[in-house]
Amino acid sequence: MATTYKCCLIFKRRFHSRDAPPPDDVRALFSLHSGGGPHMGADGLRRYLHATGHEDDLEDAEVERLLDQIRLQQQGRARLPRLQARPMLALDDFHRYLFSDNLNPPIRRPQVHHDMERPLSHYFIYTGHNSYLTGNQLSSDCSDVPIIKALQRGMVLEVFGDILYYPDTDHLQEFPSPEELKGHVLLSTKPPKEYLEAKADGTTKESDADLHLAKGAGDDAAWGKEVPDFRTEIQSAKKHDDDVSEHQRDDDDDDDGGGDDDDEEEQKMQPYIAPQYKHLITIRAGKPKGSLADALKSDPDKVRRLSLSEQQLAKVAEDHGTEIVRFTQRNILRIYPRGTRVTSSNYNPFLGWVHGAQMVAFNMQGYGRALWLMHGFYKANGGCGYVKKPDFLMQTEPEVFDPRKPQPVKKTLKVKVYMGDGWRMDFKQTHFDQYSPPDFYARVGIAGVPADSVMKKTKAIEDNWVPVWEEDFSFPLTVPEIALLRVEVHEYDMSEKDDFGGQTVLPVSELRPGIRAVALFDRKGNKYNHVKLLMRFEFI
Repeated sequence: MATTYKCCLIFKRRFHSRDAPPPDDVRALFSLHSGGGPHMGADGLRRYLHATGHEDDLEDAEVERLLDQIRLQQQGRARLPRLQARPMLALDDFHRYLFSDNLNPPIRRPQVHHDMERPLSHYFIYTGHNSYLTGNQLSSDCSDVPIIKALQRGMVLEVFGDILYYPDTDHLQEFPSPEELKGHVLLSTKPPKEYLEAKADGTTKESDADLHLAKGAGDDAAWGKEVPDFRTEIQSAKKHDDDVSEHQRDDDDDDDGGGDDDDEEEQKMQPYIAPQYKHLITIRAGKPKGSLADALKSDPDKVRRLSLSEQQLAKVAEDHGTEIVRFTQRNILRIYPRGTRVTSSNYNPFLGWVHGAQMVAFNMQGYGRALWLMHGFYKANGGCGYVKKPDFLMQTEPEVFDPRKPQPVKKTLKVKVYMGDGWRMDFKQTHFDQYSPPDFYARVGIAGVPADSVMKKTKAIEDNWVPVWEEDFSFPLTVPEIALLRVEVHEYDMSEKDDFGGQTVLPVSELRPGIRAVALFDRKGNKYNHVKLLMRFEFI
């Protein structure tokens, strides 16, 4: 197929675009599992699936059904002869099967597979911040007043009835498990007395120091800003220690972040607080009292939830990393964005995750690379919103994990980027370039602890809607359990900023070895209809 572009108002340039042939690695796989013949049947496909670590032993009927799906998918693309009684795959069929993100995705199928019967403190929990806001933190539409009034007047039992979970004791010695809580709603906030005391002493209000730090920062306003290395955030917090140590914003400690209401309004509501409200709170929250180090001391007789701002966490992580990990083994730690992120930007979540913080709360209203990491991390475990913490964060013997201590390489992830396709279906002909087809390149890397974090890129393929890169990358991993694979595609522009062509983030722990089709998403996390990459993953 030929496409024509105008050049200098008078001349026209014609470019021919066609499907790229199967890569040599795909040809070799097809030849191996088809026995060197021109077609692959059910036995050959089964051998291929087994060789690439398919999780289940497929029955004959399931393999036949998969063959039918592959052939039916082909019928949607071109006029093919009627399905044979025993369908067979040609090389192009096999290639297109590998390049189908529906039939050959890069991570496990969406199914919960972690042990869900451990206490809540054993899990990372998908957590929003100020989720009732529709945009920025200052002027977007919102209203939490009806929620607050309902909670304080005791309407909760009437509305939720039997699905409201609450403990039969004032002090839990262990949190319930996700399995116990399935189908229930629970409350996680400050008890009424502590909530009002926090309001009265003004600690929930924005401090002048916080506002001063925000001036001129630009604070990740553009999607293109890289996620900062969390070592940089620790150093920054230490630098501004004197400014923020006494005036941190507590942010109401609501479980999705919460917002600040007027003290006057709160005092008006005080007489309506139902006495039994306190007993309906399953996870009792609180702000640090005294030093941050003291706030991390565990009580053997009860568990609780502590909330720290991203800056407070960075400050205390400098000298008390193991204490944070030990605290999060039984208790819940919630991290929330600093109050100066008025554009709903976000921070590096790995500072929280590597210390075992369960509730790394994010502004979900915006978008950008930090939020892409959050979305990618919680694709694990079937996308249910609960990811079981790795064993090293729960161990106490021979010692508690120290995030500051260098770790040896546990495994190496090898990634090969073969090719990409789909932009010609999802974008206008001149979306990337007015005068020629796009010049795509891919960026591939790891987000994780500082020792593992890196981004690399392919060469740019000029004037081609179906770029073929065939480039290999190797990533040594010291903490593969929480590492994320980052993939981005950009279009090179000599005179202006490179154009965005798609992105995805995948949990390394859930990658399926072998050649896989990797679907790409737009800046806001919406999946493109057709854009995808053909990639290979291998662990050493």
